[in-house]
Amino acid sequence: MADLKILVVDDEARMRKLVKDFLVRAGYSVVEAADGEEAVNVFYEQKDIALIILDVMMPKMNGYEVCEEIRRESRVPIIMLTAKSDERDELKGFDLGIDEYVTKPFSPKILVARVEAILRRSGAGKTEDIMDLGGIRVDKSAHEVTIDGKSLELSFKEFELLTYFMENNGIALSREKILNNVWNYDYYGDARTIDTHVKKLRSKLGDKGELIKTIWGMGYKFEA
Repeated sequence: MADLKILVVDDEARMRKLVKDFLVRAGYSVVEAADGEEAVNVFYEQKDIALIILDVMMPKMNGYEVCEEIRRESRVPIIMLTAKSDERDELKGFDLGIDEYVTKPFSPKILVARVEAILRRSGAGKTEDIMDLGGIRVDKSAHEVTIDGKSLELSFKEFELLTYFMENNGIALSREKILNNVWNYDYYGDARTIDTHVKKLRSKLGDKGELIKTIWGMGYKFEA
């Protein structure tokens, strides 16, 4: 994975070094930024960043401002590091296009596992992974979705969620199973995260959103 470059953004040098050491050990290339303004500059200069690990509280530009700026031009996966876990903050981040939240303190090994899960599920290099159901076409290798031939822009996590639903067409999926497969780790939270993503995904799918059925008391089922 040495060809995959990750941008680590945190104003604490010790935290950057900790995260970098574990990522490099896992085979990634790492670039750093000490504040939000530098992060934006590095991102646009490098042009080949595969994923961003972004702290919330930083000088010059905070993490949300950085995300908002980058989302104007790119759908690169973003993992947000936060010292607190607040529902309003998380929902704000998801609205801006954050793909994953990690609350400090955290295990560097778990962080690397989440990075690997996001990059692995992006479908890089798998040219044969194309699904077409109910007028929705998903190209995993190109990370593209079209509805009746028209391109649809989804966040990274929304893309993963839709892909998982379509891979399990006609199968009722519990929230726990969806979280463990789409987020690819044991999620210690409630159903708010998945329900929020499903709501946003349905909205973006328009009429096709009706293909995602709610199974009351259990979870969801994609039926095309």
